[in-house]
Amino acid sequence: MLRYGLILLILLSSPVNKTYHRDYFDNGNVRAQGWKLGNSKEDFWKYFHTNGKLMKQGHYKMNQKEGYWYFYDKEGKLVMQGHMSNGQKVNWWLFYDDNEKINHKCQLKDGVKNGYCLKYVDEKLKSAEKFQNGKKIKEWFSFASFKKENNLSDLK
Repeated sequence: MLRYGLILLILLSSPVNKTYHRDYFDNGNVRAQGWKLGNSKEDFWKYFHTNGKLMKQGHYKMNQKEGYWYFYDKEGKLVMQGHMSNGQKVNWWLFYDDNEKINHKCQLKDGVKNGYCLKYVDEKLKSAEKFQNGKKIKEWFSFASFKKENNLSDLK
């Protein structure tokens, strides 16, 4: 019984001060807001442009961007969204034009294009590219030619 009491005492005295944090610009607008555990950013955070418009939002885990993130321009229009792991862009990312329509979507690894990138014009697929470590190695302009050389399950 003494051992369980000691464990409980240690848990209760551990610094688990999860607090909601806000930083401000000189103009008084919020720069960033979210949860902290000690000095580490945790859970959901939002960042803002100096004009007060949303800049980006997503989750942190142990001070690293993790999960799904959204990024916006100074007018508040969606620019890109996608998956983060250990602070790096990974998996599929969507990129938007000035009208917030998908311009292209790409597979990323450690923040660089690595895999397929699908390009759109007026929300219609126009071409597909394949990248390896950020370098384009092939491009296709027809679905038939793409399908001959690739496995469609790679697009998942």
